[in-house]
Amino acid sequence: MSTRQILTTASAHLEALAGHTFDLLDVTKPISPGAAANLAKVISKLSPLLGNLIEFNVVEVLNEQEEFTDRGNWLRQDPGFPDAIFDGDVDPTPGFEIKAWFPLATEITARFKDSQNHFRQDQTDVCLLAWLPEHIIYGKPKILAVCILNGGSIAHARDSHYHNPPDYLVLEPEDTSDRTANLQQTNTNGYKWQGTDDAQKTEAEALVDSWGTNGKKYSTSAEYQQQLRQLIAGYPYRLDTNFAKMDRIQHDGIEDFKREVLDIEVHGLRVSEWARLIGSRDEDYLAQQLSDRLNIKEADAEKLLK
Repeated sequence: MSTRQILTTASAHLEALAGHTFDLLDVTKPISPGAAANLAKVISKLSPLLGNLIEFNVVEVLNEQEEFTDRGNWLRQDPGFPDAIFDGDVDPTPGFEIKAWFPLATEITARFKDSQNHFRQDQTDVCLLAWLPEHIIYGKPKILAVCILNGGSIAHARDSHYHNPPDYLVLEPEDTSDRTANLQQTNTNGYKWQGTDDAQKTEAEALVDSWGTNGKKYSTSAEYQQQLRQLIAGYPYRLDTNFAKMDRIQHDGIEDFKREVLDIEVHGLRVSEWARLIGSRDEDYLAQQLSDRLNIKEADAEKLLK
């Protein structure tokens, strides 16, 4: 199989995980409506841990598929990009960057910062997995939906969305190809204009205009990146720590997936409605709703002591 055939085959298996429950961790049912309300406010803190555990298990799932048995093995890279690669006799090496999303959180907080240059051989896709506990705030993690997207298309959408010189710059990493693998840099970064002097801004805009009709169009070329570094060197910018959050890239496939997930009905409410409910500041109302919808009642004294 070719690189693309391996990715297509693996994608079908990953998409089949929708509805699958992972026996990774089991959050116990709350003992009272009040305890349920408290748990609802903090359950998102499990997201980083379970996100990583889900990534590990996705690799195990792929290695169980007979199509890959005689061709190689899926390996998880930690650290490294992408998260999962197929180690076999195919070049370039196929891989998936895996992003687990807990949709009761405010947004898809995972970042996607890798340079467009990485995707030139079309060897890496992105796997988005939306998950919730089986019973919204307790139980085992369950995959609600899976979305596979072309990694290069996400990188291109990100750069096109953010890059707007001189107001906002996307910069490629320096050339680190001569370093060992663990020291090579592949991440882009975003920089926001911080000047307060109108004359200075006008001067910077004139510099960008001098680059020609494609001066504002993003390019990973060394020549264009050098032009951007003239701006960084000569004018005030700050590193944008929110750069490349997947929720803000405005990629059509990501936006479609968000809408799909938020519209899924679970235990009588759509995911978006659960998110609004759990975000409620009225704790008595929240406790009552969780009690009614998830059948959580007050435990008696003897049960509490067991």
